[in-house]
Amino acid sequence: MRSIRIDDPQDPRVAAYLDIRERDLAGRQGRFVAEGKVVLEMLLAAKRFTAESVLVLENRLAGLDATLRKAPADLPVYAAASEVMDRIAGFHMHRGILAIGRKGAAQPAEALLDALPARALIVVLVGIANHDNMGSIFRNAAAFGADAVFLDATCCDPLYRKAIRVSVGAALKIPFASFAETVGFTAALDRLGFGQFALSPRGQTDIRDAKRTERLALYLGTEGEGLPEMLLARLRTVRIDMTEGFDSLNVAAASAIALHHFSASRT
Repeated sequence: MRSIRIDDPQDPRVAAYLDIRERDLAGRQGRFVAEGKVVLEMLLAAKRFTAESVLVLENRLAGLDATLRKAPADLPVYAAASEVMDRIAGFHMHRGILAIGRKGAAQPAEALLDALPARALIVVLVGIANHDNMGSIFRNAAAFGADAVFLDATCCDPLYRKAIRVSVGAALKIPFASFAETVGFTAALDRLGFGQFALSPRGQTDIRDAKRTERLALYLGTEGEGLPEMLLARLRTVRIDMTEGFDSLNVAAASAIALHHFSASRT
């Protein structure tokens, strides 16, 4: 694939890449930034998202040849020297590989639920506002075969640049959808035959004694406050037992333990 050389940081063809960190905060009107080779490969393979363009350090182009051959023939691939790329991005781009993706229409939670298989493991996130944790949970969901992730309205965006990077592209692979109202969502899962476990340090059941159901929803809440008391009272609660005197794990680490326990390889 032929590249297009960029020598001017203000070239309008790369305007979408300008001042990346500032625009991370302001939003991109339906677009997102993918960073790094593995994430770019995930974006090019994704069915839900499309790549609009790629911006690469000129000395990284040769190593991306096989990856870019998977891209549509008309995908613009821009190449720039290190100094120019740093001025475009607004900071030193040591990875040297960026792409702009388009989000497309948000998938309704109901539609994603209807598309799940008869045997399904889903992750339900409530109040996850840290992008590192969000990315790590998506990475764990992909690693242990979760079928989908559902997020309440207070969660951060899994397509934020840092969340995608920490997820190693899993945020582009695992189907996800947002729901507006938790009580209604838990009721919908009841109707669809899901068992529903809420992970909490105060959980009634040791996770080692909790059995996987054919359809299972695993709820994870924000660190510190955890899941709302309303949810803990409504759902079956499970805990990860720890050494005496220490009662909590990072939510991403807890998600890995729980997803491993309830993964498809277990009955």
